[in-house]
Amino acid sequence: MQPIIIVLIILVVLVFIALIKTVQVIPQAQAAIVERFGRYTRTLSAGLNIVVPFIDTIRNRIDLREQVVPFPPQPVITQDNLVVNIDTVIYYQVTDARAATYEVASYIQAIEQLTVTTLRNIIGGMDLERTLTSREEINAALRGVLDEATGKWGIRVNRVELKAIEPPTSIQDSMEKQMRADRDKRAAILTAEGVRQSQILTAEGEKQSQILRAEGEAKAAALRAEGEAQAIRTVFESIHAGDPDQKLLAYQYLQMLPKIAEGDANKLWIIPSELNDALKGLGGIVNIPGMPGGGGGGGTGGANGTTTAPAPRRENPPFDKN
Repeated sequence: MQPIIIVLIILVVLVFIALIKTVQVIPQAQAAIVERFGRYTRTLSAGLNIVVPFIDTIRNRIDLREQVVPFPPQPVITQDNLVVNIDTVIYYQVTDARAATYEVASYIQAIEQLTVTTLRNIIGGMDLERTLTSREEINAALRGVLDEATGKWGIRVNRVELKAIEPPTSIQDSMEKQMRADRDKRAAILTAEGVRQSQILTAEGEKQSQILRAEGEAKAAALRAEGEAQAIRTVFESIHAGDPDQKLLAYQYLQMLPKIAEGDANKLWIIPSELNDALKGLGGIVNIPGMPGGGGGGGTGGANGTTTAPAPRRENPPFDKN
């Protein structure tokens, strides 16, 4: 009985192993290469798949998702004989699992070597300045070469990016000094432009202030002149309306004489000829001796009642108040 039990156990184990090898579950976004006696038979897609156990074998499982592969920095010589280190990142996707398995031994290594070779060819035709400023051009050229070469491998290169372009240390120091000098130059230009604009605005402000001040002074002078004219007109109209006689005029002349003599600068002042007539009338009223028109004789009325002609009017000479 024991040999039969052992045989049954062996058969159960073999059946279990056969079932495991028969049923193959492929995850989503993956593919599997099936070989029968070492020859390619088919490609298993995602899901449940049945294969012949002990006859069909799974050669390779390939991820069909887009892959990101960074490559280490590669030294590349530019057209002006300068060595720069370039880091690259490649985004690729396997489109044909069979070609990726049988057309190239290791497509990752093949893509890396092809990238390095293509970079050296592209950068070798550019100088350092163009290399630093033409990343888009380098990316496009690199992608075109890689896409054409990897198409027969069942791989599609979606993107190629340059992570960094590092020139030699001496060149970096020179570039840093140049950039610092350019920044200082731009700062000096901006400062000078700001000072110039400030001076222009200040001059325009002063000009506008002087114009406004002159306009204000002109308006003030016009208003003062208009006020004085109005005052004179009012006084004249008041005097004309009051019909003043010779007595009032003489009295006003006497009140204005002290004001005319005020001030140290008034060394010489002139008495108008009309003052004589006013003083004659005032002298006749108050009877001041020696004053024109007073009791001491004059041009109006004598002792015998006769009328004497007034003395001829003449301009009095100026008097010095000193």
